[in-house]
Amino acid sequence: MFGSGPARAPLGERRYARVAVERAIEGPGAGEGLTYECTGQTLEVGERVEVPLGRGDRATPGVVVRLGGSELLDGFDPERVKAVLRSHGGGLPGGLVELAQWIAQYYVCPLGTTLSTMTPAAVKKRVGARTRKVLVRNGSEVEAKLSAKARDAWKRISGLDDASFPIGARDLAARLELASVREVNALVRAGMLREVDEAHVRVFGNAASDLDTSSLAPGAAPEPTRMQRSVIDGIGATLGSFAAHVLLGVTGSGKTEVYLRLIRRVLDRGESAIVLVPEIALTPQASARFRGRFAGEGVAVLHSGLSASERHAEWERVRRGGARVVVGARSAVFAPCERVGLIVVDEEHDTSYKQDQAPRYHARDVAIKRAQLVGCPVVMGSATPSLESFANGISGRAGWSLWRLSERVGGGAMPRVRVVDMAREREALRAASTGGYESSIGPTLRGALARTLREGGQAILLLNRRGFATYLACRGKDCGWHLACDHCDARMVVHRDRTLPRGSMVKCHHCLAEKLVPTRCPVCGGGLMAQGAGTQRVEDELSSWLGPEFGLEVGREVLRLDSDAMRGAADYFAALDAFARGRARVLLGTQMIAKGLDFPGVRLVGVLSADTSLLMPDFRAVERTFQLVAQVAGRAGRASAGGEVIVQTYEPELPAIRHAARHDYEGFAREELAARRDAGLPPSTRMARIVVRDEDRERAWSRAREIHARLEGAGARGLTLTGPMDCVLARVADHFRVGIEIVAPSAASLVGTLSSLRSEAGVSSDAHTAIDVDPLSLL
Repeated sequence: MFGSGPARAPLGERRYARVAVERAIEGPGAGEGLTYECTGQTLEVGERVEVPLGRGDRATPGVVVRLGGSELLDGFDPERVKAVLRSHGGGLPGGLVELAQWIAQYYVCPLGTTLSTMTPAAVKKRVGARTRKVLVRNGSEVEAKLSAKARDAWKRISGLDDASFPIGARDLAARLELASVREVNALVRAGMLREVDEAHVRVFGNAASDLDTSSLAPGAAPEPTRMQRSVIDGIGATLGSFAAHVLLGVTGSGKTEVYLRLIRRVLDRGESAIVLVPEIALTPQASARFRGRFAGEGVAVLHSGLSASERHAEWERVRRGGARVVVGARSAVFAPCERVGLIVVDEEHDTSYKQDQAPRYHARDVAIKRAQLVGCPVVMGSATPSLESFANGISGRAGWSLWRLSERVGGGAMPRVRVVDMAREREALRAASTGGYESSIGPTLRGALARTLREGGQAILLLNRRGFATYLACRGKDCGWHLACDHCDARMVVHRDRTLPRGSMVKCHHCLAEKLVPTRCPVCGGGLMAQGAGTQRVEDELSSWLGPEFGLEVGREVLRLDSDAMRGAADYFAALDAFARGRARVLLGTQMIAKGLDFPGVRLVGVLSADTSLLMPDFRAVERTFQLVAQVAGRAGRASAGGEVIVQTYEPELPAIRHAARHDYEGFAREELAARRDAGLPPSTRMARIVVRDEDRERAWSRAREIHARLEGAGARGLTLTGPMDCVLARVADHFRVGIEIVAPSAASLVGTLSSLRSEAGVSSDAHTAIDVDPLSLL
């Protein structure tokens, strides 16, 4: 409320703003925001403001989502409407507000929470924001009293284009190759140049973009192949209108060159482009390629490896039009570009595009929606597309197309894949055990690795388990004790830490709890054993072998890439740079090394355990196994020397393994789609998952039963409900978890059901209830 203050405008002249406050609350109309008076203020949709909230009128940030008159009151007494306190300026383009409203509805999340997610924290906090004096031209005639040098300076200034201004005095003097700013200052005093204040962002800290990635960038642009040209022309014909293109291209087929050529066409139309890549801090090659090709148009890079001030600076550069190409990870889909002409989602199958907290959006699907709103094409590329995208691409659905690049650029052959049955190599593994542990590298892979190193090649080894051992158990045959987390229903993982007295510790990968390794079994007093290999154990094994035999040093020529060894983007960049330059010979890591890396020297790829993801109780486990094996296999044989892939597995006849070994994506996809269709699972249906969390188990179950009862009474046809039931991980971070799965015949029926649940029972994503639409994990 206003309280005392200036007289209020007459009712008919008052203006109002609907504001989505950055809190998990919702106003009328299922999340449209709260109404405030803004008479006399010049606001725009998307602008960040502060508004009073609650009985104490606490100043709360929010975003303007609608402007208007009394129609925004919804019958509320205008005399009780509070006023917008102040504007922060900046904010989001109006089109992104419309996108946020769709996300809030589809993913069942408060609009304020959604809008808060779309703007980086560094931008909201204005990290590095400063004001500086800059110069603009006044266009005055040259005064006679000016010196000859000042006259000459003005003549050259007059020849500069408008894009050169505003500019700092020293920068202008340097551009004119003047010895000092004396002549520039003279032009200011004469009124021919004028000083103005300009807001800018001062970048400080060790930013990831300062790192040298020259070794990761390719040379001159190659000439497109016949297949590439066909795809470029076909997709290019849809510029200026919405279209969804699925680009199925084998590894090494030149998908990136297709993106680059399409972006060139978009820039020539005066438009901007957004390129999403998974975890860009792990794939510096992407930013190096785009910066190398489009340096003149400005390329902004948005990812977690940037310092806060640099993230703010890049965001502002995009918002002001200083960068027309944006390359970034998941959240770059919200880049504040004007006139977006193309959106690319590279490696569109990657699970890192799915956010694991509210709003639980999938960046690929948000990219499709943004492309629909602005009327531009979206290209989704992968050697192993998600089954959802592939099904849409072959469906004949209006606006969707499937394009194929079935050959590697340069005519190179796909690497030969050998599937090794580890059950047959078990005895050999035991014989090669080191330090009391069974070897993780079988004799077939061991021999291939030795041969590759002798011939001067490089190798990549994949094991999608970090740590030293997957769990700690009692040696007693009749005991059965294993070390579980005190806060989660999960086993703790053994991690090697040589700084500790016992050389190890155990960690929970869910709540991040840590403790020292016990010396004896707490149940029977027996000895303990570490079971299951992680990347740290394999690193030890490589050290004991490759050091004496090949003189390779772990940490220099043998590198481990996982989230334990790599602390930040700088570590990843440095490791990949060393591998690109050939200083490192062996790269050992988790799934991050399967993502988009292109190193011609790699002649061997070894998958140490292709069965890891199959152990997950999730209907997508088979798909993930195929994708992981096929993707990492594609890192080999990208040069004329060819390559080899060895896949170690205890399930050699599994369809996912067999199809991956043949590089047969379409055969796998059609087989798995048929199995999903028979089981009534996505993508033939749509799914949502509701997880209720509470420190009290009975409260969690009571709330879950209440939601289930509401869903049963919704009356929507064709819905299948499973649960309530304990989740696979029934307790995480001392919170009990009870889940309900909803399967619907279509997205419309699913969203309609969840919207009814939201409006009638107030159920949306909050601290105790997680609603995940199109979930990628059922843990």
